Amino acid sequence: MLAAVIAVVCALVAGCGPDLSGTKVRIAAGLNGGVYDKLAEALADAWAAQLDTERPVIQETQGSPDNVGRVRAGKADVAFVAADVAADDTAGLAALARVHDDYLHVIVRADSSIKSFAQLRGHKVAIGSPDSGVEFLSKQLLKAAGLTGAIDRRNLGLPEALPALENRQIDAVIWSGGLPTPSITEKVHTVGLRLLDITDLADALRATSPVYRTATIPVTAYNLPSPVTTLVLPNFLVVPTSMRDDVAEALVRGLFDARDQLVKAAGAALSIDVHPAIETAPLPLHPGALRYFRSIKD
Repeated sequence: MLAAVIAVVCALVAGCGPDLSGTKVRIAAGLNGGVYDKLAEALADAWAAQLDTERPVIQETQGSPDNVGRVRAGKADVAFVAADVAADDTAGLAALARVHDDYLHVIVRADSSIKSFAQLRGHKVAIGSPDSGVEFLSKQLLKAAGLTGAIDRRNLGLPEALPALENRQIDAVIWSGGLPTPSITEKVHTVGLRLLDITDLADALRATSPVYRTATIPVTAYNLPSPVTTLVLPNFLVVPTSMRDDVAEALVRGLFDARDQLVKAAGAALSIDVHPAIETAPLPLHPGALRYFRSIKD
Protein backbone atom coordinates (compact mmCIF):
# COMPACT_ATOMS: atom_id res chain seq x y z
CA MET A 1 0.00 0.00 0.00
CA LEU A 2 2.82 2.37 0.91
CA ALA A 3 4.53 1.72 -2.45
CA ALA A 4 1.30 2.64 -4.28
CA VAL A 5 0.96 5.88 -2.31
CA ILE A 6 4.58 6.81 -3.06
CA ALA A 7 4.03 6.11 -6.77
CA VAL A 8 1.01 8.45 -6.85
CA VAL A 9 2.88 11.18 -5.00
CA CYS A 10 5.82 10.85 -7.39
CA ALA A 11 3.51 11.23 -10.34
CA LEU A 12 2.03 14.43 -8.90
CA VAL A 13 5.02 16.13 -7.34
CA ALA A 14 7.62 17.62 -9.70
CA GLY A 15 11.17 16.53 -9.01
CA CYS A 16 10.27 13.36 -7.12
CA GLY A 17 12.26 11.16 -9.51
CA PRO A 18 15.92 11.46 -10.52
CA ASP A 19 16.82 14.30 -12.86
CA LEU A 20 18.09 12.61 -16.02
CA SER A 21 17.60 15.58 -18.34
CA GLY A 22 21.30 15.79 -19.21
CA THR A 23 21.81 12.07 -19.67
CA LYS A 24 23.14 10.98 -23.05
CA VAL A 25 22.75 7.37 -24.13
CA ARG A 26 24.39 5.54 -27.02
CA ILE A 27 22.79 2.24 -28.05
CA ALA A 28 24.85 -0.38 -29.85
CA ALA A 29 22.26 -2.12 -32.00
CA GLY A 30 23.17 -4.20 -35.06
CA LEU A 31 22.84 -4.16 -38.80
CA ASN A 32 20.37 -1.70 -40.27
CA GLY A 33 16.89 -3.21 -40.45
CA GLY A 34 17.65 -6.13 -38.13
CA VAL A 35 15.70 -6.94 -34.96
CA TYR A 36 18.25 -5.24 -32.70
CA ASP A 37 18.08 -2.13 -34.88
CA LYS A 38 14.27 -2.03 -34.94
CA LEU A 39 14.03 -2.44 -31.19
CA ALA A 40 16.75 0.14 -30.59
CA GLU A 41 14.96 2.75 -32.72
CA ALA A 42 11.69 2.25 -30.84
CA LEU A 43 13.45 2.22 -27.49
CA ALA A 44 15.32 5.43 -28.32
CA ASP A 45 12.03 7.19 -29.07
CA ALA A 46 10.48 5.91 -25.84
CA TRP A 47 13.43 6.79 -23.61
CA ALA A 48 13.68 10.30 -25.05
CA ALA A 49 10.00 10.93 -24.32
CA GLN A 50 9.88 9.25 -20.91
CA LEU A 51 13.11 10.55 -19.41
CA ASP A 52 13.25 14.05 -20.90
CA THR A 53 16.65 13.33 -22.44
CA GLU A 54 18.18 13.75 -25.85
CA ARG A 55 17.13 10.95 -28.18
CA PRO A 56 19.72 8.17 -27.76
CA VAL A 57 22.15 7.70 -30.62
CA ILE A 58 21.70 4.39 -32.44
CA GLN A 59 24.97 2.80 -33.53
CA GLU A 60 24.87 0.41 -36.48
CA THR A 61 27.18 -2.48 -35.61
CA GLN A 62 28.15 -5.97 -36.77
CA GLY A 63 26.32 -7.61 -33.88
CA SER A 64 26.85 -8.95 -30.37
CA PRO A 65 30.67 -9.30 -30.21
CA ASP A 66 31.04 -5.80 -31.68
CA ASN A 67 28.48 -4.48 -29.19
CA VAL A 68 30.27 -5.96 -26.18
CA GLY A 69 33.52 -4.42 -27.36
CA ARG A 70 31.90 -1.01 -27.64
CA VAL A 71 30.49 -1.14 -24.11
CA ARG A 72 33.84 -2.20 -22.67
CA ALA A 73 35.66 0.53 -24.61
CA GLY A 74 33.25 3.22 -23.39
CA LYS A 75 31.92 3.79 -26.91
CA ALA A 76 28.36 2.62 -26.12
CA ASP A 77 26.22 2.83 -22.99
CA VAL A 78 23.60 0.17 -23.78
CA ALA A 79 23.89 -2.81 -26.10
CA PHE A 80 21.77 -5.64 -27.40
CA VAL A 81 23.83 -8.80 -26.89
CA ALA A 82 23.20 -12.51 -27.42
CA ALA A 83 23.51 -14.33 -24.10
CA ASP A 84 26.28 -16.70 -25.20
CA VAL A 85 28.47 -13.79 -26.27
CA ALA A 86 27.80 -11.96 -23.00
CA ALA A 87 28.51 -15.11 -20.98
CA ASP A 88 31.82 -15.73 -22.75
CA ASP A 89 33.44 -12.93 -20.74
CA THR A 90 31.33 -11.05 -18.18
CA ALA A 91 34.08 -8.69 -16.93
CA GLY A 92 32.83 -5.11 -16.66
CA LEU A 93 29.35 -5.98 -17.91
CA ALA A 94 25.94 -6.02 -16.25
CA ALA A 95 22.45 -6.69 -17.60
CA LEU A 96 19.42 -4.46 -17.51
CA ALA A 97 17.11 -7.27 -18.56
CA ARG A 98 16.61 -10.33 -20.67
CA VAL A 99 14.64 -9.05 -23.63
CA HIS A 100 13.77 -11.68 -26.25
CA ASP A 101 14.77 -15.16 -27.38
CA ASP A 102 16.25 -16.30 -30.69
CA TYR A 103 16.04 -19.76 -32.22
CA LEU A 104 18.85 -21.54 -34.02
CA HIS A 105 18.00 -22.32 -37.65
CA VAL A 106 20.16 -24.65 -39.74
CA ILE A 107 18.63 -24.26 -43.19
CA VAL A 108 19.01 -26.34 -46.35
CA ARG A 109 16.99 -26.56 -49.54
CA ALA A 110 14.05 -28.95 -49.43
CA ASP A 111 15.61 -30.94 -52.28
CA SER A 112 19.02 -31.18 -50.58
CA SER A 113 20.54 -34.58 -49.80
CA ILE A 114 21.78 -33.19 -46.44
CA LYS A 115 19.69 -34.70 -43.66
CA SER A 116 21.81 -34.06 -40.55
CA PHE A 117 24.28 -31.51 -39.27
CA ALA A 118 27.13 -34.02 -39.57
CA GLN A 119 26.48 -34.23 -43.31
CA LEU A 120 27.53 -30.58 -43.71
CA ARG A 121 31.13 -31.81 -43.80
CA GLY A 122 32.81 -30.58 -46.98
CA HIS A 123 29.88 -28.31 -47.93
CA LYS A 124 29.61 -24.54 -48.32
CA VAL A 125 27.87 -23.09 -45.25
CA ALA A 126 26.91 -19.49 -44.42
CA ILE A 127 27.88 -18.87 -40.79
CA GLY A 128 26.79 -15.24 -40.34
CA SER A 129 28.38 -11.84 -40.86
CA PRO A 130 31.89 -11.22 -39.51
CA ASP A 131 31.93 -10.41 -35.77
CA SER A 132 28.21 -11.16 -35.44
CA GLY A 133 26.41 -13.18 -32.78
CA VAL A 134 25.43 -15.68 -35.46
CA GLU A 135 29.08 -16.25 -36.35
CA PHE A 136 29.89 -16.76 -32.66
CA LEU A 137 27.10 -19.35 -32.32
CA SER A 138 28.08 -21.03 -35.60
CA LYS A 139 31.62 -21.56 -34.35
CA GLN A 140 30.30 -23.12 -31.14
CA LEU A 141 28.03 -25.37 -33.15
CA LEU A 142 30.78 -26.48 -35.50
CA LYS A 143 33.11 -27.18 -32.59
CA ALA A 144 30.48 -29.30 -30.82
CA ALA A 145 29.93 -31.26 -34.03
CA GLY A 146 33.65 -31.77 -34.66
CA LEU A 147 33.38 -29.84 -37.92
CA THR A 148 35.70 -26.91 -37.20
CA GLY A 149 37.80 -26.61 -40.35
CA ALA A 150 35.77 -29.31 -42.08
CA ILE A 151 33.34 -27.06 -43.97
CA ASP A 152 33.73 -24.24 -46.49
CA ARG A 153 32.69 -21.33 -44.26
CA ARG A 154 31.09 -18.28 -45.84
CA ASN A 155 30.66 -15.08 -43.80
CA LEU A 156 27.21 -14.15 -45.06
CA GLY A 157 24.34 -12.59 -43.15
CA LEU A 158 20.81 -13.82 -43.77
CA PRO A 159 19.93 -11.24 -46.49
CA GLU A 160 22.88 -12.47 -48.59
CA ALA A 161 22.78 -16.11 -47.53
CA LEU A 162 19.20 -16.96 -48.50
CA PRO A 163 19.57 -15.85 -52.17
CA ALA A 164 22.90 -17.73 -52.31
CA LEU A 165 21.15 -20.86 -51.02
CA GLU A 166 18.34 -20.38 -53.54
CA ASN A 167 20.88 -20.14 -56.38
CA ARG A 168 22.84 -23.18 -55.10
CA GLN A 169 25.95 -21.10 -54.46
CA ILE A 170 26.00 -22.44 -50.90
CA ASP A 171 24.56 -25.60 -49.36
CA ALA A 172 23.33 -24.47 -45.93
CA VAL A 173 22.70 -21.42 -43.77
CA ILE A 174 23.17 -21.10 -40.02
CA TRP A 175 21.00 -18.39 -38.50
CA SER A 176 19.74 -17.35 -35.08
CA GLY A 177 16.60 -15.25 -34.99
CA GLY A 178 12.97 -14.87 -34.09
CA LEU A 179 10.29 -17.45 -34.78
CA PRO A 180 9.23 -17.27 -37.48
CA THR A 181 11.81 -15.17 -39.32
CA PRO A 182 9.87 -13.45 -42.15
CA SER A 183 12.56 -13.77 -44.85
CA ILE A 184 12.85 -17.50 -44.17
CA THR A 185 9.06 -17.87 -44.36
CA GLU A 186 9.13 -16.19 -47.78
CA LYS A 187 11.78 -18.57 -49.11
CA VAL A 188 9.97 -21.59 -47.69
CA HIS A 189 7.08 -20.74 -50.00
CA THR A 190 9.06 -19.67 -53.06
CA VAL A 191 12.05 -22.03 -52.99
CA GLY A 192 11.32 -24.80 -50.53
CA LEU A 193 13.48 -25.10 -47.41
CA ARG A 194 14.06 -27.57 -44.58
CA LEU A 195 15.53 -27.16 -41.10
CA LEU A 196 18.03 -29.63 -39.66
CA ASP A 197 17.41 -31.16 -36.24
CA ILE A 198 20.34 -30.80 -33.80
CA THR A 199 19.18 -33.20 -31.06
CA ASP A 200 22.44 -35.14 -31.21
CA LEU A 201 24.46 -31.95 -30.54
CA ALA A 202 22.34 -30.51 -27.73
CA ASP A 203 24.30 -31.97 -24.81
CA ALA A 204 27.67 -30.94 -26.24
CA LEU A 205 26.41 -27.40 -26.86
CA ARG A 206 24.92 -27.02 -23.39
CA ALA A 207 28.27 -28.09 -21.98
CA THR A 208 29.95 -25.12 -23.72
CA SER A 209 27.66 -22.45 -22.21
CA PRO A 210 25.00 -22.38 -19.48
CA VAL A 211 22.76 -20.12 -21.57
CA TYR A 212 21.98 -22.71 -24.26
CA ARG A 213 18.79 -24.71 -23.89
CA THR A 214 16.81 -26.84 -26.28
CA ALA A 215 13.46 -25.98 -27.77
CA THR A 216 11.22 -27.17 -30.56
CA ILE A 217 10.40 -25.31 -33.75
CA PRO A 218 6.82 -26.45 -34.43
CA VAL A 219 5.51 -27.59 -37.79
CA THR A 220 3.37 -24.47 -38.03
CA ALA A 221 6.35 -22.09 -37.90
CA TYR A 222 7.44 -22.82 -41.48
CA ASN A 223 5.02 -25.49 -42.71
CA LEU A 224 7.62 -28.12 -41.78
CA PRO A 225 7.15 -31.85 -42.39
CA SER A 226 7.84 -32.50 -38.68
CA PRO A 227 8.91 -30.57 -35.54
CA VAL A 228 12.62 -29.73 -35.26
CA THR A 229 14.68 -29.75 -32.08
CA THR A 230 17.00 -26.76 -31.89
CA LEU A 231 18.58 -24.28 -29.48
CA VAL A 232 16.92 -21.23 -28.00
CA LEU A 233 19.17 -18.33 -27.09
CA PRO A 234 18.20 -15.34 -24.91
CA ASN A 235 19.23 -11.77 -25.68
CA PHE A 236 20.18 -9.26 -23.00
CA LEU A 237 20.29 -5.48 -22.73
CA VAL A 238 23.85 -4.96 -21.50
CA VAL A 239 25.44 -1.94 -19.84
CA PRO A 240 28.79 -1.23 -18.16
CA THR A 241 28.94 -1.98 -14.44
CA SER A 242 29.96 1.68 -13.98
CA MET A 243 26.53 3.00 -15.05
CA ARG A 244 24.81 5.02 -12.33
CA ASP A 245 22.13 3.08 -10.47
CA ASP A 246 19.44 5.72 -11.02
CA VAL A 247 20.12 5.76 -14.77
CA ALA A 248 19.97 1.97 -15.01
CA GLU A 249 16.73 1.85 -13.02
CA ALA A 250 15.12 4.52 -15.21
CA LEU A 251 16.15 2.73 -18.42
CA VAL A 252 14.69 -0.58 -17.27
CA ARG A 253 11.47 1.08 -16.18
CA GLY A 254 11.29 2.80 -19.56
CA LEU A 255 11.87 -0.50 -21.35
CA PHE A 256 8.80 -2.12 -19.81
CA ASP A 257 6.68 1.01 -20.08
CA ALA A 258 7.45 1.01 -23.82
CA ARG A 259 6.66 -2.67 -24.46
CA ASP A 260 3.67 -1.92 -26.71
CA GLN A 261 5.79 0.40 -28.85
CA LEU A 262 8.52 -2.23 -29.10
CA VAL A 263 6.04 -4.91 -30.19
CA LYS A 264 4.89 -2.66 -33.03
CA ALA A 265 8.52 -2.28 -34.12
CA ALA A 266 9.41 -5.99 -33.99
CA GLY A 267 7.39 -9.08 -33.17
CA ALA A 268 10.29 -10.43 -31.10
CA ALA A 269 9.33 -7.94 -28.40
CA LEU A 270 6.25 -10.03 -27.61
CA SER A 271 8.50 -12.13 -25.38
CA ILE A 272 9.63 -9.13 -23.31
CA ASP A 273 8.17 -9.79 -19.87
CA VAL A 274 9.16 -8.72 -16.35
CA HIS A 275 9.15 -12.30 -15.02
CA PRO A 276 11.80 -13.91 -17.26
CA ALA A 277 13.57 -10.55 -17.62
CA ILE A 278 15.55 -11.14 -14.42
CA GLU A 279 16.99 -14.39 -15.79
CA THR A 280 20.33 -13.03 -17.02
CA ALA A 281 22.76 -15.49 -15.41
CA PRO A 282 25.71 -15.77 -15.67
CA LEU A 283 25.67 -12.01 -16.33
CA PRO A 284 24.64 -10.17 -13.15
CA LEU A 285 21.77 -7.74 -13.10
CA HIS A 286 22.89 -4.14 -12.67
CA PRO A 287 22.04 -2.92 -9.12
CA GLY A 288 19.76 -0.26 -10.61
CA ALA A 289 17.89 -2.87 -12.62
CA LEU A 290 17.60 -5.07 -9.55
CA ARG A 291 16.14 -2.11 -7.65
CA TYR A 292 13.48 -1.73 -10.35
CA PHE A 293 12.49 -5.41 -10.29
CA ARG A 294 12.26 -5.35 -6.50
CA SER A 295 10.12 -2.22 -6.58
CA ILE A 296 7.43 -3.81 -8.76
CA LYS A 297 7.12 -6.73 -6.34
CA ASP A 298 6.26 -4.44 -3.39
